[in-house]
Amino acid sequence: MADIRPFRCVRPRADIVSRVAALPYDVYNRAEAKVEVEREPLSFLAIDRAETSLPDEVDTYDPAVYAHAKELYQARISDGTYEHDPDFAYFIYELVMDGRSQVGLVAVASIDDYVNGVIKKHENTREDKEIDRITHVDTLGAQTGPIFLAYRADEVIDGVVGKTRKTTPLYDFTEPDGVTHRVWKIADSDDVYTIEKAFAGIDAVYIADGHHRAASAVKVGLKRRESSGKIDDGSRRESDYFLSVLFPHEQLKIMDYNRTVADLNGLNEDEFLNRIREDFDVEQADAPVRPETKGTFGMYLDKKWYRLRAHESLYAGKDAVAALDVSVLQDYLLGPVLGIGDPRTDKRIDFIGGIRGLSELERRADTDMKVSFSMYPTSIDELFDVADAGLLMPPKSTWFEPKLRSGIFIHEIDA
Repeated sequence: MADIRPFRCVRPRADIVSRVAALPYDVYNRAEAKVEVEREPLSFLAIDRAETSLPDEVDTYDPAVYAHAKELYQARISDGTYEHDPDFAYFIYELVMDGRSQVGLVAVASIDDYVNGVIKKHENTREDKEIDRITHVDTLGAQTGPIFLAYRADEVIDGVVGKTRKTTPLYDFTEPDGVTHRVWKIADSDDVYTIEKAFAGIDAVYIADGHHRAASAVKVGLKRRESSGKIDDGSRRESDYFLSVLFPHEQLKIMDYNRTVADLNGLNEDEFLNRIREDFDVEQADAPVRPETKGTFGMYLDKKWYRLRAHESLYAGKDAVAALDVSVLQDYLLGPVLGIGDPRTDKRIDFIGGIRGLSELERRADTDMKVSFSMYPTSIDELFDVADAGLLMPPKSTWFEPKLRSGIFIHEIDA
């Protein structure tokens, strides 16, 4: 059963929260992060990417970067940018993008649930990316970027959330990208108990986004537990939990995650199309193709759009991973026809989040690449099925929007 608890939150003053809230640290390269921090010095990105205020010759992963992040964080506490809530509470976090609302619950989740599989994963993580966030969290003594979790909707939790949203929010602001953010606090003891008990009856929670942040937070917690010498004493340490925002599955929208490839693997256009026809029905389209059903794909080649329909036999008898559209495209086209053996490492393929639109697929194929593919989005049920089966998604299978902001909620862990 899921152990999802309230926590004492560290959060920014309401009059400056819109300046503090920042997109996740990993959506920027170093140069982009530096520009953003120069634009808004109060942005939490200044702490998440502390190298932005150090000389360019300082390596991103230099110990001085993490020490500087701690200095900046403590300075923001001292100057009143951030304040400590005295009570244990949950928070409601609503994001509105293009008129569509997504409402989650801010809480802390158990590292033991992660280890024992109550919190289910669908991606592998890379050690180098883990080490960066492990060092950041451990040095700050705080978790600053919430993990994006999902659960199957629960009427009891929905009831408390719905009631609370009728009150005045703590925060209500719109960022330059047009996404509106609203926050409410749930501190009433009866409501807190109701939510905690409801989650205790839920047998699975899923990582939607933030696998590296989750793995890093868990490893910091396990390290601190071991160093404390109190591994099995049953006591609750803040480092035994990690900062999360949990969304009911019906609230979530996964966007397409599209592909573009540099060449036709030595084939001319006619040879390429003939090879594709072995497993797909191919028809030229008179407009850009955004697939509307599973098993269909758009393809842009030589300034022309095509609609591809995978033969039904490609899905027959397949497990949860092999039946994904991203797997079918890889297994029957990208791999055997275009020679993309491992999309994780092959330099001939690139991935384009659906938020960038079909025009970006055209631009890439017309400039530095050759052919682009638009995808039908992976569904949240497919994600659950893969995780429930203990399997892993292929790379770049899901793209979630809008992105959770960092710096609105901070969970301090044990020293």
